[in-house]
Order: sequence, then structure tokens, then C-alpha cells
Amino acid sequence: MRAGDAYALALAVLFAVAAGLVGSFALSKRMLLASDVLSHLALPGLGIAMLIHINPLIGGATTLGLGTLLVWHLEQRTGLAADVTIGVVFATGLALGALITPHEHLLEALFGEFQPLSLPAFLLGALAVGTIVLFLFRFRDALILSLLSPELASSTGVNLSRLELYFLLIFSLTVLVGLRFMGALLASALVILPAATGRRFSDSLSQFLVASAAASVLAVLIGFFVGRHFFPTIGLGPTIVLVSALLFVASLAFGGKQRAGA
Repeated sequence: MRAGDAYALALAVLFAVAAGLVGSFALSKRMLLASDVLSHLALPGLGIAMLIHINPLIGGATTLGLGTLLVWHLEQRTGLAADVTIGVVFATGLALGALITPHEHLLEALFGEFQPLSLPAFLLGALAVGTIVLFLFRFRDALILSLLSPELASSTGVNLSRLELYFLLIFSLTVLVGLRFMGALLASALVILPAATGRRFSDSLSQFLVASAAASVLAVLIGFFVGRHFFPTIGLGPTIVLVSALLFVASLAFGGKQRAGA
């Protein structure tokens, strides 16, 4: 394996760890589907970047960040639930993305493509993953308290509105790391499916985090092997998602009951 491919695979594994951890909290907050829609906001930025011939991740990061801030602002100002505001922004963003993205690059933007990475690109991605993990463990207690009792969290000094914004931004950063491999449509799938799988094997939050991250990493490694050896002409995103879906199906047969406190 060439160095560039090794860097890409290593970053994909790191992304899997971050996605599993973020997905655990997103599932607990009952915002997995809303978060899934949020990931599609990268598509207009990817399309614009391809049109003007700059790094697509720059465009994706821009529209992801702006879209996240817009969703949070609308939620705070209108009082609408997060899934409602995300749905409004999503419909507009996806339509714009489909119109803007050059036809020859549309599949890559939607489903990603496994490409070699340079060392600086790998280090930048690893830094983003480190930021995600650091945030989750730094704000772990506040996130848990806000899940159990928002009123108690507020009374102890937790700014729920700001915490919600931080979490949405961290989710967007997670999606951004995975855009290269999974594309705008599938990046969040590695947040949703491993979390659902990990929930079946956990009795506590710590077990939930470990199980979700492990399921995510396993899906990436198996999906990479299957994709490179059996489906070399398509991106790795679809094979990784299919493997993750199969792991979830297996968890239904062999996992324990879903526990509300997991």
C-alpha cells in the first residue's frame, strides 16, 4: 500500500471513531435524523467549489458551517424544533447543490471517492478528529445532564442554547472529515448506523461509546476491503454503509435489548 493510501485509510478509521462517538450522543439526544439532514448541507458548497476549481472541502466546510449557524439561529428565533428548521434548510440546500454541482462530479459529491492523501492533509484531518473527541469528553457531563434534565442543567449553569450550537458544529465537523470518503449523502450514515448497533450491546454510556466506535471502525475496515477487492469501480461509501447496515441487522439477532439509559 502506498503512503498516500495508508494516510487515507488511517484518516477513514479516525473518522469512524469520531462518527461512532458523536452518533452515540446524537442518538441519545434523539436527533439522528435531524443530524443526517444537516450533513447534506455540504452539497451546495461542494458544487460551487468544483465550479470555480478550488478544494471541494473548502466549499463543503463553508456551507456546512453557515447552514449549521442558520439552523441554530432559526431554532432560537422562531422556537421551532431543530428537525423542522433543519428540514427547511436541507430542502433548499439539496436543491441548490443538485443545480450547481457539475454533472460529471455529481456522483463523487454525493457518494465520495477514496483518494490518496498527503501527510499535511492527513494531519489536518487528524487534528479535526482530535478536536471532536476532546469536545465530547470535555463536555460529556454537561451533555449527559442536559439529556437527563434540561431544567437541572440550566440551574447548574449550563447554557443549553450554546451547548446545542457547539454540538451541531461538532457534528458538522465530523461530517466534513468524512466527506472525502463518504460524500454528502452518506457521510452521516456512519454516525447513525454504528450508534444504533452499539446501543444493542451496551448497558451504560461508556459501553455505548465504545461499542458505537468499534462498530464504526469495523464497518470502515471491512467496507474498505470489500470495496477495493470486489467493487473497485465505485466509491467506498456505499460498501461501508452496506457493511454497517449488515452489522446492525446482526445486532438485532445477537445483541441485547435496547436500554433507555444506555
